Amino acid sequence: MNISHLKRRKTKGFTLTELMIAVSIIGLVSAIIIPSFVRARLRATNATFVANVKEAANAFEMYAWEKRGYPANTSPGVAPNGMDEYLVRMRWTEMTPLGGQWNWDRDKAAYGYKAGIGVFNPSAPVEQFILIDEMIDDGDLSSGYFRSRPNGYVWIIEQ
Repeated sequence: MNISHLKRRKTKGFTLTELMIAVSIIGLVSAIIIPSFVRARLRATNATFVANVKEAANAFEMYAWEKRGYPANTSPGVAPNGMDEYLVRMRWTEMTPLGGQWNWDRDKAAYGYKAGIGVFNPSAPVEQFILIDEMIDDGDLSSGYFRSRPNGYVWIIEQ
C-alpha cells in the first residue's frame, strides 16, 4: 500500500523545482517582451502625434488658401472660428497624444514665425519630443520647423 500511495502523490502536482523553473522562464520572457511593448507604444504615440500635426497643418493651409489668410489667434484647446469644417479628422479641443492642448499660433514674430501648430504644456518628456523632431525635422528643437518654445513646442507652417 505504501508504494501505491507514493505513485498517487507523484501524479497529483508539480514539484518545487518544476515550479521554480516555470516561474524563471516566465520572468525571462517578460524581461524580454515588456521593453519591446514599451518601445512599440512610444513609436505608435509619436506617429499619432506626427500624423495629427500634419493633419492640422494641412487644415490650416487649406483654410488660408480658401480664405486668403490664416484665422485669428486662439487660446490653447480652442479651435479658431471657421476651422471646425477643416479639422474634422482630428480632435483639436481634446488633449494631444503627448498631453497638453493643441494651440493655434499666429503672428509670433517674437519666436520667429508667422503661423504654427503649437502644443501647450505637454506632459511628455523632452526626450520624446527630440525623437519626434528627428522623425519630422532636423533633430534639433532649437531650429528647423519643429521647435521648442515657452510652455511647449510648435510646428511652424509659415516663417
